[in-house]
Amino acid sequence: MSEKLKIKLSIADRVYPLTIDPSQEEGLRKAAKNIEQLAKKFEQSYAVRDKQDVLAMCALQFASKIEQRGIDQTENNKEATDRLKALEQLVASKLSVK
Repeated sequence: MSEKLKIKLSIADRVYPLTIDPSQEEGLRKAAKNIEQLAKKFEQSYAVRDKQDVLAMCALQFASKIEQRGIDQTENNKEATDRLKALEQLVASKLSVK
């Protein structure tokens, strides 16, 4: 069993102490950095009343990206499946023509 790692992440002027697996550290630090950058962008671009509004906007942006990737992947899978079916039909038609 691997040792747990204690880290502190700063998000929206708050520090969050976490106990994590060492394999999670890089991903969590990158995520926190991305949130910080996006929050600063929102604060500079929009009239925002408080940090909660900024964090809600960040959460919405990140969640929508994840959802859109899922939609895109589903569409790509359907397209690939349709192409494979067409190829299968073509191969079957060529094999049965003797």
